Amino acid sequence: MRRILVSGFSALVLALSASAASAATVTWTTWDSISSGTAGPITVAFNGPANDIIHGYPSYGPAGTFADGVIVSNGPSSSNNILQLVGGNSTTQTLTFSQAVVNPVFAIWSLGQARGPAAFVFDQTPTFVAGGPSNEYGGQAISVVGNAVVGVEGNGTVEFLGTFSQLTWTNPLYENWYGFDVGFQSVAAVPEPSTWAILMLGFAGLGVMAYRRKNTMALAAA
Repeated sequence: MRRILVSGFSALVLALSASAASAATVTWTTWDSISSGTAGPITVAFNGPANDIIHGYPSYGPAGTFADGVIVSNGPSSSNNILQLVGGNSTTQTLTFSQAVVNPVFAIWSLGQARGPAAFVFDQTPTFVAGGPSNEYGGQAISVVGNAVVGVEGNGTVEFLGTFSQLTWTNPLYENWYGFDVGFQSVAAVPEPSTWAILMLGFAGLGVMAYRRKNTMALAAA
């Protein structure tokens, strides 16, 4: 019986360790203007009707609202600033990364209010990561419905699985203001010159083989 309990406890510890180890550290964007920010080694460009950039605000807390500790280990901080949006139009808004990024993450703050919801309608389907009240206005978790993220004083984080150079969305519902920050888990690897050389040699070899096969078939037919 003791051996079974010890084995069960060990399995639980290993499972918890694996979950903790899987949480990704996100590199968040620090916004320098309403059109540009930096995130680690890359530049993030924003094109759309942003209202303003708010420096040193919000707190992006409590921590559990923006990072679940399983998928994402850290949310943004007030030093990352926030892009202020108001919505209420069909204008497409675009984020462009100077280099493709893996699994980009959106932290959304104060989306919607008690008098009515607001939404991000993305061109990709997001995955809910975390959500809850904010330190500033309370509220609740954002929700994901198809490609839309909806909030009634909603806060939280969503993730886009895959490799992206751009993300686009609309904010069709007007609200006084809400905001977001964007980060990523890693920058997509760029093949080394030697890798390109190997690939080119491989394609050339396939071409030669196809040519020889064609000639052999032609001679056999003759």
